[in-house]
Amino acid sequence: MSDNKPSTIADYDTRDNDAWMFSFAAAMIPFTGFCYGHSRGATGRVLEKLVKLPGGFHAIFLIPFVTLGMEKCIYDTAQSVQGINPNTRPADRGGFPSGGASLPSFSLVPVQKKNIVDVIRNKF
Repeated sequence: MSDNKPSTIADYDTRDNDAWMFSFAAAMIPFTGFCYGHSRGATGRVLEKLVKLPGGFHAIFLIPFVTLGMEKCIYDTAQSVQGINPNTRPADRGGFPSGGASLPSFSLVPVQKKNIVDVIRNKF
């Protein structure tokens, strides 16, 4: 990361006020999938299979770390699609709970040069 840290988010975030909807949808779609799976009994079946594996009881303690990693992956990918580097931390931010910029990016796509949401919006 370069030494010229932005002082606020507004220095590098050029999205309009409606852009939060993309981040919201990016987080809610997997979440609703998890809720649906839970309502159909998938959570119990996964835990049951974990316990039955050799050493599986101890794997239950990894679940919070795996789910946090999945959440960071979703968040970092949504930011990268919108052209925001998830590893950029402005000078007025940091510490708990916004310390994710200190961690490696789990984004599934590289940071885009253009906000893909704006590109799609301009085509329609």
